[in-house]
Formats: sequence, structure tokens, C-alpha cells
Amino acid sequence: MDPFVVLVLCLSCLLLLSLWRQSSAREKLPPGPTPLPIIGNILQVDVKDISKSLSNFSKVYGPVFTVYFGLKPIVVLHGYEAVKEALIDMGEEFSGRGILAVAERTNKGHGIVFNNGKTWKDIRRFSLMTLRNFGMGKRSIEDRVQEEARCLVEELRKTKSSPCDPTFILSCAPCNVICSIIFQNRFDYKDQNFLNLLERLNENVRILSSAWLQEKHNQHSGFTIENLVYSVSDLFGAGTETTSTTMRYGLLLLLKHPEVTAKVQEEIGRVVGRHRSPCMQDRSRMPYTDAVVHEIQRYINLLPTNLPHAVTCDIKFRNYFIPKGTTIFTSLSSVLHDEKEFPNPKVFDPGHFLDESGNFKKSDYFMPFSAGKRICLGESLARMELFLFLTTILQNFNLKSLVDAKDLDTTPVASGLASVPPSYQICFNPV
Repeated sequence: MDPFVVLVLCLSCLLLLSLWRQSSAREKLPPGPTPLPIIGNILQVDVKDISKSLSNFSKVYGPVFTVYFGLKPIVVLHGYEAVKEALIDMGEEFSGRGILAVAERTNKGHGIVFNNGKTWKDIRRFSLMTLRNFGMGKRSIEDRVQEEARCLVEELRKTKSSPCDPTFILSCAPCNVICSIIFQNRFDYKDQNFLNLLERLNENVRILSSAWLQEKHNQHSGFTIENLVYSVSDLFGAGTETTSTTMRYGLLLLLKHPEVTAKVQEEIGRVVGRHRSPCMQDRSRMPYTDAVVHEIQRYINLLPTNLPHAVTCDIKFRNYFIPKGTTIFTSLSSVLHDEKEFPNPKVFDPGHFLDESGNFKKSDYFMPFSAGKRICLGESLARMELFLFLTTILQNFNLKSLVDAKDLDTTPVASGLASVPPSYQICFNPV
């Protein structure tokens, strides 16, 4: 038989097998757009803004639907009720970590973020205990953040009001806080080892958006040197880039909205003054500033589709059958930009977190750190850093843009796994 004919027959058989498998699986899963053989729904998804594509699908198929990235089905949960029901009400069943191709090749299932099963639970529990022993949640951590905020201010003074891209400097501060926790030591902003670490962390985000126990011979234990190394790496990655990106985006929004910046500085001057560092006790007396920090996180929507989850067993969810191991996308965009909870969600407005009397107003829809069993390990530290770093910067500097505020573009340049702000220049003018 002609080799070409054999090739065509083989490809045809593979195509038919693919169609049969997709059809069989789709009968049990939630509805969704019809996938093409082999490539699935990839041509119907804007890879530069996946969240927007998923939002459009939800208008047709409802809050629970299935999309295919290649042959792989992904169940998407859209809207607060569906996300809450999964991550909080059925937290254990949805506590698995879905596969992320880049992470599979780099982390190989080790560490905290991309681990699964009993090993993940053991490592997460151990990490939380160790971080608490190192001072997480205690006054000593706040002292370290305040110290780093002062170092950050001194570094910003060295710019002498000249235009600068704040990306690097804003990465140094949260990274040094993690260093002070793990290594009990901070680094000078010009230290070459420190610079190499920051460069690698920053590169990791770009790629994604586009020795306490020697259990070497116990293969059944999660406490291996390899897991330890990847866990520390996870702490650096999650604890540095997410906070620095939020701060970088936050300063851009403050440049865009000078009236908001002025109100924050007025509140800082009234509550903190000029002669002491801001502290966490100040937050309860600074409702407007607290609202601004929350609104920055809500508006920028740092992880639009969250990190992928997976179901840990066969489950029935809203009358749909979802087999064990199925990847789950929980749309944080649909929660943080919910029109009923946050009127005009595409508008940056601190009023989203203020009541009629100007008091801070909490919201169950505020989920920038995710929710449930996989909620961000360093949420409390990140909240502290964002409040103290931003208030300390605004206590000491007026922000100046090189272009008119109305001409500043705050649209993210990438919105795949993470929302990355556009690059910009800023001047830090001493008060």
C-alpha cells in the first residue's frame, strides 16, 4: 500500500478517535462551545485576554461551562456564587492544583503552589508553621516591613526627582522582606546576588504571562531537599512579584487619578503626620487609604482566572458530573468586577469600599488572593506590605507623571495568567 495512503488512514483514525473521545467526555461535562478536533476551542479564545473570552462564553452557557484547550477539557466557574460554592463550600473537593504546562516543566510537582495531595497538605502546613516561627503575623514582621519601607524611601530619594521606571526598585522591597524572613537578613539594593535573584523572578513572571529535614531516601515523604528548594522558590516568586506588580500598577493608577492621591496624602498627614513611620494600627483610622489599597487590587485583577484548580475526586456540581482530576478555572475577574457588588466595575473608584459615611466597607467579593484551601499563603504579609509601602511612599513623595494624567494608559499589556501593567516613567518629588 502506498505510504501516503497509510499516513492518511492513520491520521483519519486518530481524528475519528479524537472526535469520539471528545464527544463521549462532553456528554457528562457542563455545556460549552463545540471544540474542534485536536485543537479544541483555542481559536475561539483571545490568548491575550483569556478572561474576556471566558466572560463572553458565560453569557451563552451560564456560570458553569466547559472549554477545551487542545484535547484537555477545562470546567470554568464564572461569577461569585459559583466560585464561592466551589472554593469555600466544597473546598476539599476543589483543592487540587490543575496542570500548568510551564510549571510542570520547571517545578515538576514540587513545592507549595503546584503540589497536590497529602504532600501538598504536609508542605503547606509545615510552611505556615515555619513562617509563624519566623515571625509571620507578629510585631517583628511589621518592624521588618517598616524598616524596608524606610530603605525604599532612601533608594527613591537617590533618583533626585528624575524620571525612572519603578519596576526594579519596587521589586527590591518585597523581595527583601522575604529574605529577612527566610535568611534573617536583607540585601543592599546593589548586591549582585540580590540582582540576579530579582532578574530570575521577573523573568519567571514574563514566561508565565505570555535543610531542616534530610529525608533523601524516603520517597514517600514530602519533606525532601527538592521539595524544600522549590517551596522556598515559591515563597520568593509569590511573595515578590505579585506584591511588586500590584505596587507598580497602583502607582500608575495614582498618577492617573491625582485627586485620589491628594486625598490619601491628606489622610496620611492628619493621622500619621510627617515625623513617624506609618504602622498597621493606623489603618483603622485611615478608611480612605484602606479603600484605595483594596480598590487597586480589585481594579487591576492581578490573576484574572486564578491559578488552575482541579477536583480531587469524582463530584456532582450543580447537577453536572465532573470526573476526578478535571482542571477548573475559577474566574476571579467575574467576582472582582461584578456589576451588582461594584457599580461601574471598570472604573477605578475607592468608593467601592466606602459606605455613605465614609467608613471602610468590607466585601465578600474581594478575592484577589483567591479563597478556600488554596488561598494565598502570604495574604496577611502582602496586605501589610501594600499598606505600609504605599503609605510610606506617599508620606515622603509627590508623584509626577511625564505626560498629562488623562493621556496615561492603564490597560494591561498582557492578561494571560497575570495582568501586567504597561511600562511608564514616574518622578518621585520629595515632599
